[in-house]
Amino acid sequence: MNLNLKQQLTALWKEEDGLGTLEILLIVAVLVAIAIIFRKWIGAWFTKLIGDAETNLDGNNSVPVCDPKITGCK
Repeated sequence: MNLNLKQQLTALWKEEDGLGTLEILLIVAVLVAIAIIFRKWIGAWFTKLIGDAETNLDGNNSVPVCDPKITGCK
């Protein structure tokens, strides 16, 4: 029986059908671990990115506002 178990484990090791799924799961696990480890840095970076975008939008006066009531544009 021990020989049969060894043969089954060898066959399982050599079988590559589920290898793609395993690789994807490992990649996802690594990405989740990185996100957990660097969550504060990622949050600060995202907040800064959104703040910079909002500042650029608020301070950008190069595109005129078209208000038909004021300028008569259509």
